[in-house]
Amino acid sequence: MEIKSYKKKKSNLYEITFSNNTKINLYDDVILKYELLLKKEISEKDLKEIVKDNSFLECYYRALKYLNTKLRTTKEIEKYLKDYSKSAINYTIQRLKKEGYLNDSLYIKAYINDGVNLKIEGPSKIVYELKKLGFKEEDVYNYLNTFDREIWLNKINKYITKKISSNHNLSGLLLQQKIIKELINKGFYREDINSVMNNFAFLDNKDIYEKEREKIKNKLARKYQGEELEYRIKIALSQKGFRN
Repeated sequence: MEIKSYKKKKSNLYEITFSNNTKINLYDDVILKYELLLKKEISEKDLKEIVKDNSFLECYYRALKYLNTKLRTTKEIEKYLKDYSKSAINYTIQRLKKEGYLNDSLYIKAYINDGVNLKIEGPSKIVYELKKLGFKEEDVYNYLNTFDREIWLNKINKYITKKISSNHNLSGLLLQQKIIKELINKGFYREDINSVMNNFAFLDNKDIYEKEREKIKNKLARKYQGEELEYRIKIALSQKGFRN
């Protein structure tokens, strides 16, 4: 096929027009590799190879742009490039790793540092999320285990303190149970949670108790009176975890 013209497009891309007016877009790296500027014609065989190499570069450059916003995992890159051939994706992954753009160890460290410093996440949650992203558990623990247990205990302590101060309607018992469940869901170890919990009494707040008692009384007073009413109130408060 005879090359008719070259037209510069965005960044490092050129539009090649052939004598039959068909057009293809090629990266300058491919143009230089095949010395197309020095040639007037391309065989069908060479064109096929050129298009293949160009698709590899297109896959690579697209991945680079994807990586510009934040660190990515190998699994994320593969998913993002799913429309390309397997060989193009493999080429891209290997090149990104070789050039340092795709670094599993760096990603693990960055993710864990964010979890420790910016989020309320325990070690179990961090490991679970990184495994979902395709990392090996052993690699995750290699860095996670460099953090002292005191870090997790302090995070748990701050969380419990905040929850107690913001409680407006729960008994001490139900509040304690709710906090334990939330901390477990956030990935903290049960042993660490219990260790910190022992430092808190979780007594019933007097104002909350009186507010809940009055609410229950107003509801039950429509059906019961006297000793029966008091008995029903006591049962309802017990069900809510209040210590009568």
